[in-house]
Amino acid sequence: MLLPAAFAQLSDPSAVGPTTSTSAKASVKVCNVNDYGAVADGTTDLGPPLLDAFNACSTGGVVEVPAGTYAMATFVTLSGGDNWAFNLEGIIERTGNISSGNMIAIENSNNFEFYSSNGQGAIQGFGYQFLELGEYGPRLLRLQDVSSFSVHDIALVDSPAYHLVLASCENGVAYNMIIRGANLGGLDGVDVWGTNIWVHDIEVTNKDECVTVKSPSSNILVEDIYCNWSGGCAAGSLNDDTNVTQVQYKNVYSQNCNQMFMFKSNGGNGTCSDFVLENFIGHKNAYSLYINAYWASESVQPGNGVIYDSITFSNWTGDCADGTERAPIFVDCPSTQPCTNINLQDISIWTDSGTEEFYKCENAWGEGYCVRSGSNPTAYSSTITVTATPTGWEAPYMPSDLSTGFATNASIPIPTVPTTFFPGQTPATARAYS
Repeated sequence: MLLPAAFAQLSDPSAVGPTTSTSAKASVKVCNVNDYGAVADGTTDLGPPLLDAFNACSTGGVVEVPAGTYAMATFVTLSGGDNWAFNLEGIIERTGNISSGNMIAIENSNNFEFYSSNGQGAIQGFGYQFLELGEYGPRLLRLQDVSSFSVHDIALVDSPAYHLVLASCENGVAYNMIIRGANLGGLDGVDVWGTNIWVHDIEVTNKDECVTVKSPSSNILVEDIYCNWSGGCAAGSLNDDTNVTQVQYKNVYSQNCNQMFMFKSNGGNGTCSDFVLENFIGHKNAYSLYINAYWASESVQPGNGVIYDSITFSNWTGDCADGTERAPIFVDCPSTQPCTNINLQDISIWTDSGTEEFYKCENAWGEGYCVRSGSNPTAYSSTITVTATPTGWEAPYMPSDLSTGFATNASIPIPTVPTTFFPGQTPATARAYS
C-alpha cells in the first residue's frame, strides 16, 4: 500500500536553509573572535569577544572561532542578525556556573548558518558537574525565531540540560551532527517546533528525547536518525491547544531506547494529525510503537484529550526488550476522544525475552493489528497475544551501537561526526569539509 503523497511533506523544500552561501557571507566580512580578545587557552572567557565579533558581523559576514579550546564563562544571546554565519572550528567548553539559560542562543535572525568548516567544532557542556550534584544547568544551543537557517557538522556533548532546541523556527535544516549526553532524563537531544524544517543524519545518545517534535509544528521532515542508547523519538508532550500536523519520520534506527516512537499526552486538547512514520528499525527498546494519551509522567491537563487523527506506521522491524511487559504495539487513546485513521502496516517486532508478546489497543480506529475498523468510533479495549515470530522481524544493526550509556559523574569524550546514521543509507548532504 502506497503512503499518501500529501502526508507530511515540507511545504517548500527549496526554501529550507540559508538563502546565501557561506562564501558569499565571508566575502562581506570575517569576524575572527581572536581579533576581539578571545584566546584559545581553555581559560580566557570567550563570551564577551564572541558577542563583539557578532556585533561586527551581524548585518553580513562570518563569525569565526578558530581551532583550539575556548572557555565560556559568560553565556551569550546573539539577536537580530541577518545574512551571517557562525563557523566553529574549535571547541567551546563551559566554565560558567549559571544553572539556567543557554550557552549560546541565536534569536530573531534570518539567513543564518551554524557549522564547522573543519569538522572539529564542538560545544562541551561538562554537564556531569551539575548532574552529579542532582542538578541541571544551561542548555548548549538554542535557536529561537530563526528563519532560513542551517545547523550542521558539529558535535554537542554532555549538556547540563537540553542539547539543541529549534524553537518557533521556519525554513531550516539540521544535519550531519552527533549529540552525546548522559544516561539520564531531561537531557534532550533535538527538540523542534516550527514550520518547514528538515532534520536528518543525526546521532543522539542520552536517556530522553532523541529527535522530538513539539507543538505548534507543521511540515516537519525527520529522516536518517540514529538513536544510539537514547530515550527515543517522540511527539510531545502534547497538552493545551495542540497543533501538530504534516510530519514525517523516515529511516529511524533505535537501540536500547525507551521507545522507537511515542505520542505522549495526558488530557489536553487540540489536534495531532497527518503523521507518517516509516522504515523504523529497533533493537532492545522498552516500548516500540507507542501512543499513550494517559502518559503518567505528565500531569493531567484540562480538556477531553488531544485528538489523534491520520497517523500511519509502516515497515517497522526488529526486536523489543520484553513484549509481554511492554507490548511492541501499544495504542492507548482517550475514551472521550477515540483516535481515528490510525493505520498500522507491516509491523514486525519480536520479543527478546520469552516466547510471546502482546499487542494492546484502546479506543483506536483505523486499520491493522489490534486497531479496530469502522466508521463510528466508540470506546473499546483489545489485547492480542502473539506466539509466532512475525515474518521479516530480523533487522540489521549499526556498527557503532553502544553497549551502555554515559555516566552522570564523569566527563563525556567529544566524538567525531559519523558517516552513516541508518543501515544502508548515505547522508543526504555532503560534509562541509573534505
